[in-house]
Amino acid sequence: MSVESLRLSEASLDEPPSSQPLLLRLHRALISCSTSIEAGDFCQLEKSVAKLVDFLDSVTGAAVSEPDKECFESDGFQVLTELQRYITSPSVDQAVVDALSLELPKAVSRFACLSQRCLEITESVIDRFVESCSPRDMLTILCEALDSPNKMFKAPGYFIPLLSGLSKVFISINRRQFEQVKEAVPVVINVLKTMSLESDEEDTGYEALLHRSIDIAKSIQAVSMKLEDKVKEKLRALLGLYVLQVMAFVSIGIRDKVSGCVNLVLELSRFFSYCNLSYLSLITGCDIDKITSTVVGEDGDDFMGYFPNLKLGASLSVIWGYISNEFSEVVGEDLAAVKAELSGNQVKRWQALGMLRDIFSCVNLPWELKKQATNFLLWIFEGNISHEYDNKDMECSFHMPSLFATLQAVQMVIMYAPDSVIRKYAFDAFRKHRAERAERTPEIGATFCCCFCHYLLAFAFLSSRNQVLADTPTFLRFDILMALIKNTDSSSMIAILIDCLRGEMHMENCRSISVGNQVIQAQTSASTTFWNAGVLELVELVLRPPKGGPPSLPEYGDAVLSALNLYRFVLITESTGKTNWTGVVSKNNLQKAYNEWLLPLRTLVTGIAAENQDYDQLAEDTVCALNPIELVLFRCLELVEEKLNHAG
Repeated sequence: MSVESLRLSEASLDEPPSSQPLLLRLHRALISCSTSIEAGDFCQLEKSVAKLVDFLDSVTGAAVSEPDKECFESDGFQVLTELQRYITSPSVDQAVVDALSLELPKAVSRFACLSQRCLEITESVIDRFVESCSPRDMLTILCEALDSPNKMFKAPGYFIPLLSGLSKVFISINRRQFEQVKEAVPVVINVLKTMSLESDEEDTGYEALLHRSIDIAKSIQAVSMKLEDKVKEKLRALLGLYVLQVMAFVSIGIRDKVSGCVNLVLELSRFFSYCNLSYLSLITGCDIDKITSTVVGEDGDDFMGYFPNLKLGASLSVIWGYISNEFSEVVGEDLAAVKAELSGNQVKRWQALGMLRDIFSCVNLPWELKKQATNFLLWIFEGNISHEYDNKDMECSFHMPSLFATLQAVQMVIMYAPDSVIRKYAFDAFRKHRAERAERTPEIGATFCCCFCHYLLAFAFLSSRNQVLADTPTFLRFDILMALIKNTDSSSMIAILIDCLRGEMHMENCRSISVGNQVIQAQTSASTTFWNAGVLELVELVLRPPKGGPPSLPEYGDAVLSALNLYRFVLITESTGKTNWTGVVSKNNLQKAYNEWLLPLRTLVTGIAAENQDYDQLAEDTVCALNPIELVLFRCLELVEEKLNHAG
């Protein structure tokens, strides 16, 4: 449409704006912009552009407020089409286009939320600005529009045309490419971060937004390929950071539709070889350190704050390769070689465990991916595992905080994983590990029966958590278990951890027994890794909580039962072996346990049983929960009384 065609009759323009047809009001606003340019009145031009934006906002606002009325979408489409005709007209003054480019990208992007056809025209309008205006100016304009959307239009559709335009702007930049791309990338990441948390399973626009974010990556790659030396290396490293962050957003935003993002993950995986990213270096975190140091320069940690999920994206990239050979083939990786390297190098395995923590602790990640991460963890522990490492004390002190955090993250998965996701894996793990555990810890049966349901839900992830514990140096394992127990309020989780501790004590005791052709005889010198006074402190922590009084029952029943079983196991073992490594058989400790732990607990248990003797359904459940506790408690009382009588 030519500018001349917009010059309407004075009579039609004298009508009140509210009563004028939409297209007539649009023409009026565009004429005002054009005449201001011709007159050189830039103050009036600013006012005219502002009125045009207000008009466009009123059109989109009406359509959004009444989404069920097709007439509003039709109005928006007509206005947008007319606007496109105007700015693409060969006769339109470039000065007008420049003036409109300052404000219109944000205004027209709101039309993209109305329908697919509006989205397509919106992209065409923004492309026109990108093609005809200064790339440097458009970079600033588009970033501002991306960074400040109206709350009403905080939807994927709003951002899609802006990202599309930004990807084209990158390619048009001819100077200081790294600096300008580096300025824009955090804005894009912030958009994806917001949308990944706000999208829902029915939101198809989010997937389209992710595809546009991959177009951004393709543009960065195209720009870097034109550069040389250090600038090229820096831009390639920035691309690596961006791809890993987007990988995290893709995995988070898909919710439970894992199969729905195959194409997105494939597209992202194709950048890995160009960015020199490998599965082994990703899962150990080495690639993150390398590309981060290349990019940050003088900005330091301030810039890296824009990439909150780098470790998550790096570890997920490897998990996707583990899920399907299709991804690893695109990357050109041999996961079997990665497994061999991790199995044979304990330090790298510790690094990998620390990276997997981000998957287990990410609350927005689909459970399917957490399950696959658990399978990967178990997979790298298959076969012969090397536990050799140099500089033991230094390495342990450096990696143990990360391993402890990983254990805590897996613990949260055990506590909150939904039944539907892990039942099958829980059953497989139960079938695989139960016989071994029963042999190691004969008394596990009582505890297992009491909280069978919780254990059934937990075993899939518990087996992986035990692998992490087994990979931890023995001299630190006791402290880690104690710390985990003290840092959880879940009764069932405490029960699981106490059973793990009891299993470790049993294995350590077996190692201290010499088995040969002679009669089995316990050694008189014992390792104090697990058999120490800290065990009694743990029992007291449960049976006599720091806040005072006996533990709360039946709410705390799982933990109480495990603590009683642990005390009984230690007392029987120390008595049989005629040792006292934990101090359990000393007269003072026996009297303390009897008077301060066991008798108050017996009073509590019998009192609760008496109160629930009428046996309605709730009372029956309570009594059933207390029965195993009562059995083990009375056995502990008998053992302590017997030891005290012999002590005279």
